[in-house]
Amino acid sequence: MGRSARSDATNGLRAAYILLVEDSFLILMELESALTDAGAQGVCSCRTVGEAMHALDEQDVSAAILDIQLDRETSAPVARELAQRGVPFFFYTGQLDTRAVHDEWPDRMIVSKPAERRTIVDLVSDMLAQ
Repeated sequence: MGRSARSDATNGLRAAYILLVEDSFLILMELESALTDAGAQGVCSCRTVGEAMHALDEQDVSAAILDIQLDRETSAPVARELAQRGVPFFFYTGQLDTRAVHDEWPDRMIVSKPAERRTIVDLVSDMLAQ
């Protein structure tokens, strides 16, 4: 049964190009590794809002994972752009107070750090299947 679930997630990510917006290098590399190991076609790893906005102009993104707080800025501009383009995304954060994010994006999932690799892959696969 585990093999079938892995196969489903891998198939769901096969043609996907995922945007990752995370200021922690180690977390960014872990997310990238999890998604590419699961079969994502490509992953664009960004550590700032500017990098993420540039990536959105350069690449058709299938889905995104956003950290809420990026050093001294938030990922809100990226989230707004993704929402406007109809690109599915969720927030992946270590923040305890997420009320402001939930108020602006009540339909977006907020996943607490740390999460298992399998959880992240399954969530991205589920977003892409909808």
